[in-house]
Amino acid sequence: MTASYHPQHPDITDEMWNKIDQIIDNYRSVSGAIITVLRECQNIVNYLPVVLIDYISKGMNLSRSSVYGIASFYALFSMQPKGRHTIKMCLGTACFVKGIKEVVTRVSNAYSVEEGGTTDDRRFSLESVRCLGACGLAPVMVVNDDVHGAVTSEGIIKILDQYE
Repeated sequence: MTASYHPQHPDITDEMWNKIDQIIDNYRSVSGAIITVLRECQNIVNYLPVVLIDYISKGMNLSRSSVYGIASFYALFSMQPKGRHTIKMCLGTACFVKGIKEVVTRVSNAYSVEEGGTTDDRRFSLESVRCLGACGLAPVMVVNDDVHGAVTSEGIIKILDQYE
């Protein structure tokens, strides 16, 4: 968007707004490109705050409600801030039987974060998933792209200390 006005938001810098403008300019005339625009903008900001959804809707000449509807429908979009590191804890049967719930509780207590939430310092986002496809490593978790098997409530903090 070649407009010079950018709304104020603590998580979006001028440099980010400039990249967002470029994305909107690149896709404004492409029919059906809103998912691509939302994804690329989320990659810049790390989530889709309401002010950004409003800005995208104006730039793409779409209604705010339709853009919000798309952003809230698809699981790949988040309207809440995410941590620098995403912890995915497997709650599948093998992991559950081998004690993953105690690991989740330990992480939740140690970092003051609930499942589905993000730590106040945005270091971690904690997600539970039904299966990671690594039952032989149970209990298992993934931090970003790193798979950690045979995790225990006693050893989990040492593993997470590797991620600043």
